Amino acid sequence: MTASDRGIVDILSRRPVDETVARLRGILEAKGITLFALVNHSGEAAKVDMKMRPTKLLIFGSPKAGTPVMLAAPSIALDLPLKILVWQDDQEKVWISYNSVEYLRERHNVPANLLPNLAAVEAIAAKAVE
Repeated sequence: MTASDRGIVDILSRRPVDETVARLRGILEAKGITLFALVNHSGEAAKVDMKMRPTKLLIFGSPKAGTPVMLAAPSIALDLPLKILVWQDDQEKVWISYNSVEYLRERHNVPANLLPNLAAVEAIAAKAVE
């Protein structure tokens, strides 16, 4: 796992993109977290005759957890719901990427007591690569 200075955490997955996405969907469902959208970037690229390595974005969250954060730090609505990107690099390694909680805290000045509301992304990503 790495966290870059851009606030992005990358975790290597041992599974292909579709299997990683399926695992993430199962974790979200088991936790009762809403999957608002699944964006198939590479699939959309193929529709316009462009080739892109497998890349999918899951957009998910819980209004019960997210609303208090947005009330305290309204600009975080730019970054909520939470997102996890599953993508394949040019060496066919699959990665799970997401915004670090610390990055979101600093970017939007989120009060410390509300950070656990954002930390679900870390637990979900870690469980997906077990």
